[in-house]
Order: sequence, then structure tokens, then C-alpha cells
Amino acid sequence: MNYSASVFHRFESQGTPFVYSGRSAAIVALDEASSTVLEHFARPGGGDLDAWTHSIRGQSDAAELREAFGELVAVGLLGPTGETPPAADTLPPMPDPLSTLVLNVTNKCNLSCTYCYEYGQDKIADVGAKKAPRMALETATKAIELLFADSTGRPEVSITFFGGETLLNFDTIRGATLHAEQRARETRKRVSFALTTNATLLTDEIIAFLAEHRFGINVSIDGGRADQDRHRVFKSGRGSYDEIVPRIKKLLAAMPTAKNGGRPVGARVTLTRGLADVTETFHHLTKDLGFESVGFAPVTSAEDRAWALVTKEGEASAMGRVLDGFRSLAKDYVAAALKNESHGFSNLNDLLGELHRGTNKAHPCGAGLGLVGVSTEGELGLCHRFVESDAHALGDVEHGLDQEKRARFLDSVHISKKVACHACFARPHCSGGCYHEAYVRYQDATQPNLHYCDWVRAWTALGLECYAVIAQENPAFLERFEEPGTPARNARVATETTA
Repeated sequence: MNYSASVFHRFESQGTPFVYSGRSAAIVALDEASSTVLEHFARPGGGDLDAWTHSIRGQSDAAELREAFGELVAVGLLGPTGETPPAADTLPPMPDPLSTLVLNVTNKCNLSCTYCYEYGQDKIADVGAKKAPRMALETATKAIELLFADSTGRPEVSITFFGGETLLNFDTIRGATLHAEQRARETRKRVSFALTTNATLLTDEIIAFLAEHRFGINVSIDGGRADQDRHRVFKSGRGSYDEIVPRIKKLLAAMPTAKNGGRPVGARVTLTRGLADVTETFHHLTKDLGFESVGFAPVTSAEDRAWALVTKEGEASAMGRVLDGFRSLAKDYVAAALKNESHGFSNLNDLLGELHRGTNKAHPCGAGLGLVGVSTEGELGLCHRFVESDAHALGDVEHGLDQEKRARFLDSVHISKKVACHACFARPHCSGGCYHEAYVRYQDATQPNLHYCDWVRAWTALGLECYAVIAQENPAFLERFEEPGTPARNARVATETTA
């Protein structure tokens, strides 16, 4: 029988060769035997197993080579030729219990951010009947009842409040939170809350409520005054930086820190053309303003958008400069990890968690799986970005989820259907990318985000390099990414590289 290597990414860390399997998401530290075997079967066309077994017969290391072959097959790096596509993970049993609601409590905003996907050129909401500007508390409570009814078997559920500017409808947020806590007590479930805000409407009353109910909070902010005021402006054109900074400092002072058992208040930065260096922005947000966590989202709008990260003639790649910034922050993150210290670069923190757990996605995110979005009028959508888009509706809070439509969509976007992804080593991490972005770019939510592939591969490769260094130098740090009672799939690589 002929055996071939599946798609993999090979890299080195401190003289040790590693491979990451694009089939199984396994990270393997190669010794001499496994490296020899993989090299043999990774040739074009693979290799005949019987002929190879015969060729090593009598060698002093034959037993070691055969054992290495078996281990490489077990982790998905080798398989019969023609049978090494991405792992054909099946859909979860449908209907899959819900775990998360994203309540779009308002579709209005007091800012006029130029790159906004909801109000700008990338808007996909249907233009027709006027939608309610704010979600009524009755609609929110019906959505919460649906969440608790459809979360059978899940010990914990979560509710995220979103907008527009979420705090324009604080009354519904407050009422929905109290209702959800009551239902959690009655059903003996745990419930957690999260909220995204532009921080312009934070008051002492609101901050006290968020702290009391232990909200996870993301603040949308693009950096220092010049960067924030370039795109994140009021409708009058006035910048928002000076308005939000004192409010953010009050929020950070009131919220319990991660060290004290709280949930970190995170900054979420949209990276656009002309923004300051990533590291400069990170240090301003953490050192000057006090955020514990900062996440960056490179805008991936079409190149004709004024804010798009595109390369102008004679300039270095804008995305390349972003990656350079990520590389610098990653170096700082690793240095902190080797001292058992946390670091606020959330992009890398999240990626390392996925790599350590061996996450192998059949779908890029939870949209339509355990997560659904809810519009102001109670329509259920794939996620918060698809609410008010009738073409992507999955039901409503009155009648529940359309399970047949939900299952059809999830089947259509399964990684096994995305042929262009099958030859990519970063598939377990990406699984084709964001449905909303695919719809905006290609008018088809089922398409992979091919315009983003080079970036995803470069970022995944950087994350793997960081993971290997930490696994070699301080593997105990990686234990923070393990769920209680569930050993991470790639935990073994840490012990092997330090043995």
C-alpha cells in the first residue's frame, strides 16, 4: 500500500524540528527517526509501505523507524495515498444545544465610524421595512427563555449585549441581566455576561452595574488621540478620544482585575490604513490607559475602501507591517511567559490556547452552532453581523430556531466542502474564515476568505514558533490553556521537548 504525508507545516525552534498537521492539528517535535520517516513519505507520490519496510530490514534502527511510522500515522501526518484530506469531522447532533446569545439591543449608534460594517459600505441588512431602533425588554426576555430552553445539557450559558452602541439601550440590558440571573437560579445553570461598547456613554451608574454583575467588557478604541479620531468620530465629525478616556479610566478602576478573579476589560482595535505602529498602540492602551488585554483586528475590507490595508506603489505591504508589529508583541509575550507572567496581547493568547488544545475546526466560529444573534425585533440570525438580513435568518424568538435551515447552512459551510482549504496547513485554526466577510466579498457566506489566506498562514506560523519556545522553556505556562479534567491534545509536546 502507498502512504503519503498529509498537509503539514515544518518549522524549527532552538534546533529542534517541529511539524504541525493540517489534518489533525497535532504539533509534533521530531526526533531523527520520525524526521527520516516523514521525509521519505512526504515525497511527491508518497512511498510504498512494503518496499520501505523491506528496505529498512536489518538496520539497527529499524524498530525505531517502524515505531515512528506508527506514531506519524496516529497523529494524522501520514495516511494511505488518496485518503489524507482534512479530517471529515461530522456536524454535532442537531439540534445542537445553544450556549450563547448575542442580543443586538439597538441598531443605532452615536458615533459615525467610517469603516463600520453595520452602517457603512459593507452593510448587509435588508433595506425595507423600518426596524425597531431598540430591543424591548419583552423581546430580550423571550430570547433568554429560548436560550435556557434550548441549552439542554450545557451547565453554563452566556449572553453578549451588542449594538450599534450597546449602552443606548441600558434599560433593556439591566432588565435582561436580572431576568437571566433569575432563570439561572431556577434552572441551576451558570450565566455570564459580556458587552461591547464605544465607551462614550459610560456613567457611574452603568459602571457600578457592570462591575456588580461581573461583565466581560470589550471597548472599541483604535489607539491614541490621532488614531481614535481618524475614524471613530461623532456624527458632527468631532473626535471621540477626549470623551472616552476619563470614562475608560473610571471603568478600569471599578472593575475587578483578572488577578482578583475578575474578567479583564479588553480593548479591541480595528487596524486601518495609516494607523500608528501596532506596538505603539498596544503600549498606549496598556501602559497609559491601563487595559489588561488588547486585541487587534486588521480590517479586510475591499481594496477600494479608503481605510483598507492595501499596498500603495512604492510602499511596504500594510499587512506586512501589521505582522511585524504582531511579531514584536509576540516576542514580548514569550519573554513574559518564560517568567510565568501574563501578557495582554490577546490575539496570541487566544491562538496559543487553540494550538495547545489541538483545536481542529470544522467551522470557523460558533455562528449558527451554539451561538445565534438576535435583532431588535427578535429575529434570529447566524450571529450579530447577520441580524436584520432576511436571507440569513434562522427563525425568531416567538417560534424558535428553524432547525432544518440551520442544519443545511452548517452542512454547506463545513470544511470538507471548502476544497480550496484542503491544501492549507492553517485549516484547523481558520476553517475558511468569517461568513460575514465572505458574504461581503463574494456575496456568498459559504465561500472561504481566500483574500486573507497569506495573512492567516503567516500568523499561524508565528503562533507555532511561539508555542514551541514556551513548550521547550516553560511548559507549565501552557497549563493555563487546559480545561479542568480535560488534558490538552498537544500537552504531550511540552513534556517531550523538555525530557
